[in-house]
Amino acid sequence: MRYQSIYRDTLFSDKVIIVTGGGSGIGRCVAHELSALGATVAIVGRSTDKLAKVADEITESGGAVSCHQCDIRDEQQVGDTLDAILALHGKIDGLVNNAGGQFRQPLKDISTNGFEAVVKSNLTGGFIFMREAYRRWMGANGGSIVNCIADMWNGWPNYAHSGASRAGMLNLTESAAAEWASSGIRVNAVAIGGVASSGFDTYTPEAQKEILKFPKRIPAQRYGTVSEISAAIVFLLSPGAAFISGSCIRVDGAAPNARMCYMDLEEHENSEPFNGFHLDEQPKLLSEGIKKDLTGY
Repeated sequence: MRYQSIYRDTLFSDKVIIVTGGGSGIGRCVAHELSALGATVAIVGRSTDKLAKVADEITESGGAVSCHQCDIRDEQQVGDTLDAILALHGKIDGLVNNAGGQFRQPLKDISTNGFEAVVKSNLTGGFIFMREAYRRWMGANGGSIVNCIADMWNGWPNYAHSGASRAGMLNLTESAAAEWASSGIRVNAVAIGGVASSGFDTYTPEAQKEILKFPKRIPAQRYGTVSEISAAIVFLLSPGAAFISGSCIRVDGAAPNARMCYMDLEEHENSEPFNGFHLDEQPKLLSEGIKKDLTGY
């Protein structure tokens, strides 16, 4: 069985696309979908074991993939990684800036080091990858960049460091779209809401309790799937988005539109999820046993 994409199989034939954070979660799904659509995928991450596992999955599905260990916050490593990708594949048609992360903590308790670490992961690292991809290839040859941000609209309490860095990445996306258009480069963003991925299992028990409350707090009344995020990213990379740049697609179940002062949310099960990823697994957090341990019901 292969990835069940909504797009045609040959959409990215002969294209080389980089996916940072490609060893797990959303990045893993995006790498699989792009490969299923004919792309040669260069997956980037810090864990060689995770990258190798995803590469084996893609190879077994008949796809073309290469692995590149890299800390996106390190300029030298990013430059070396892009040089290695160009030496191996000869070009770079697309870049998915997916790597990043955060932790739950009230603003008053976030240390300067903790704040800077999140900003480096979610903003600085993406900037370095964009800039070096431009300098080494895209500036002379064009391309498409998709930056993954988050549902940070109207503030993000208890994740202020991540909200600030994700908002910065949106502005960076808009700026790059204007500056680089003359080079044939499109730059867009995807704002990701509460998506059920392996990232859920990396949070503290306190944060996980809040994650379990999430579906009832948004109009769609459910978590998103990694396939739904991937579909948006793939569209923005595709020729169908040729006149789209400097834009952001929200994939969040209408979460920012739930104005509690104006309306009560109606419970329902009418938002049908899309899941085309044949190897997707629910995070352990959503198993009944763990949910019961955390919530008591």
